[in-house]
Order: sequence, then C-alpha cells, then structure tokens
Amino acid sequence: MDQIEFLQLTSPFKDKVFRLAKRLLISTEEAEDATQEVLVKLWSKNESLLGFNSVEAFAMTMTKNYCLDQLKSKRSGNLKMVDEYFSDDTQSLVKEVEDGDSLDWVEKIINQLPEQQRLIIQMRDVEQYEFSEIAKIMQMNETAIRVALSRGRKTVRECMTKIENYGIEKY
Repeated sequence: MDQIEFLQLTSPFKDKVFRLAKRLLISTEEAEDATQEVLVKLWSKNESLLGFNSVEAFAMTMTKNYCLDQLKSKRSGNLKMVDEYFSDDTQSLVKEVEDGDSLDWVEKIINQLPEQQRLIIQMRDVEQYEFSEIAKIMQMNETAIRVALSRGRKTVRECMTKIENYGIEKY
C-alpha cells in the first residue's frame, strides 16, 4: 500500500480519531500527538490493514488504548466535554446563556461518570457510532453497551433534573 492509498483509507476517520483523543486527553496538543501516533502505527501496519473488516474500528480502539495509557501515566487531566459546534444565531441572549449553563452542567456530570460510561456516551451520542461499532472498540457485547449507555444517560438526566428543580448543587 502506497502513501496515497493509505491517506485515502485513513482520511474518512482521522477527524474522529482526533475528537476521541481530544475528549480523553483534553489538551489539543496531546490529542494531535495521539492522532499522529495512531496514524504512524497504522502506517507501520499498512500492508496488514487490508485484512481488517473495519480499519476505522481498529483505529478507534488504538486511539482509546493509547489515550488511556497516557491518562494512566498522569500525562493528562480529566475528560472534558466541549461542544464547539453548538450555535444558533436566532436565539436570544438569555436562551444562549441558559443553554451554555446547561451544557456546562452536563459536562460536569459526565466528567463524574465512570470512565466506561463516559466513553460510551462520547462514541454514541457525540460521534454517532452504531452499537456494533462501539462494541468492537470497547471489546464488550452490545447489550452491555446499551446498559452502560442507559445508566449513564439516566445519571445525567437525574442530576440535571435536581439542578433545574432545586437550584445549583455540588457534583
């Protein structure tokens, strides 16, 4: 496989690799490093990539494992959710502030979830992966993925309900 074929193979999902790395590592620089590291590893395996059913799932698994290794070595902070693409110019200023506050609270709540639930919510709700793809990446069965996702969403929903009904609470 030459460089052009490799770029054509990895181009459709390299942004997803970066976003997952950014989600896990927070730092843009570290996410860029992680993305580069994963792509270099894929390049070193370029001939054997043709045998994989889903190179994207393999790359996402590599990214997850690399980032978790970095987190374990204390090179990064906690998970941070950033919704850079959220904007609606027609909203009033008050609505924008309320939405921003809600996103901040959701981010804080998700940061408190167990690591597995955080990753599954990221892949399903943000990256829009199918359950079968998440199962491959996380090396779990689809039922376990659905249960973890449901529990994570339930926790977020319950915490947001408390915040909206009773005012700001510490989480």
